[in-house]
Amino acid sequence: MKLKFLVPIIGLALTALVPFVTAQTNLTDQIETKEQLAARMAWWREAKFGLFIHWGVYSVPSGYYHDKPVPGIGEWIMNKGKIPMAEYQQFAAEFNPTNFNADEWVKTTRDAGMKYIVITAKHHDGFAMFPSKASQWNISGATPWHDDPLQELATACRKYGIKLGFYYSQAQDWNNGGAVYGKKWDPAQEHDMDDYIDKIAVPQVKEILSDYGEFPAVLWWDTPANMNQERAAKLYQAVKDLKPGIIMNNRLGGGYKGDTETPEQNIPAQGYPGRDWETCMTINDTWGYKRDDDHWKSYETLIRNLCDIASKGGNYLLNVGPTAQGIIPAPEVERLAEVGRWMKVNGDAIYGTGPTPFGAEDGRFSDKDIDDNGKPKFIPAWDWRCTSKPGKLYLIIFNWPQTGKFELPGLQSRVDRAYLLAGHKKLKFSQTAAGVAFLLPAKAADKIASVVCVEIADSVARVAAQK
Repeated sequence: MKLKFLVPIIGLALTALVPFVTAQTNLTDQIETKEQLAARMAWWREAKFGLFIHWGVYSVPSGYYHDKPVPGIGEWIMNKGKIPMAEYQQFAAEFNPTNFNADEWVKTTRDAGMKYIVITAKHHDGFAMFPSKASQWNISGATPWHDDPLQELATACRKYGIKLGFYYSQAQDWNNGGAVYGKKWDPAQEHDMDDYIDKIAVPQVKEILSDYGEFPAVLWWDTPANMNQERAAKLYQAVKDLKPGIIMNNRLGGGYKGDTETPEQNIPAQGYPGRDWETCMTINDTWGYKRDDDHWKSYETLIRNLCDIASKGGNYLLNVGPTAQGIIPAPEVERLAEVGRWMKVNGDAIYGTGPTPFGAEDGRFSDKDIDDNGKPKFIPAWDWRCTSKPGKLYLIIFNWPQTGKFELPGLQSRVDRAYLLAGHKKLKFSQTAAGVAFLLPAKAADKIASVVCVEIADSVARVAAQK
């Protein structure tokens, strides 16, 4: 993943979109209507919740170099530790994930309520997690394992009805001659960027687009260092030729806008009105596996983050970082299972929903800000969120009112029926010009987030402006 200082770079790249689209029609020669875009994005908009997997050779050192911890996120250890190429490449000989079980990983994904997976086909260290013909620095040519985990995941995803996407670091590549943020630390890294694009990046993108049947459904670019218009155009054209219906994010570079915005480790205050977007976030503090990172987010944080993101119209791409043995750490599996428990009951309030009609608020659950009971504080202190579907509102209540009444101000649409998703218990309510008051049971349906489904007479809720 990117570091915090990359945000301005991405922003600058996106500002160039209009002149780039005008001049480089080969990137946008198939202009979509709103209806065509909706059809292409339909499965993704319905899914709402996906699994990010950062897995590669960096899981071998797992945050340590010469027995000393290297600060920063795990998958950046080569960069942060300034490890020479020849020395870093020796880690591949220890990458032998014989415990990898694609079926188990995908079943865990499904049971968590997730609908798609995005896995690192190649991260910034340039190591290909597939048997690439473009570079021997790959799973087949450099490790004792020789399997193709992407192929195994594709098979399991078909079995369980999960979409599969690939992350590909198109610009940064610290071993194959791509870009490096900051100073290059090894003379062996000196290489022509265009040569790298032509001989490594474009061929590898063609490989991952051609060798896995209907997958990938998503191509997730990252950190567009030195990606000018010409370089971006070569990669974009390869994608357009081979998978024209694929979904791509906004990190290709060269002025390409992409299909989705990608806030990282945060939930934007108002979402991105008019744009599809996806918050990617870790369960602890790192993306790739780090042996001493046990700062795990709570079940409450993860579930309420999902609700908050959905209420603003976004998707939640939640990350796990497997070990070099091919094992997803138990605390991550446990947390995914707990989210799945909640989704099994309350998934209707997430899947296929639109944003709240009541106005979004800036807010997040912070494990760094703990209340007197040891629980993460929610900032600001909104007690609920709302998602929507035609003719329905889903009120997701975090803090169950002790008064036994939940007041929903401003709703002008007639309420026909209200009930808890858990058990479908009908609720009494009273409606006035000021809004609706619902009478609730004394005990919350769920200790983390209880959902009230409100059926309304209008397809789209009418809401009075709030002062």
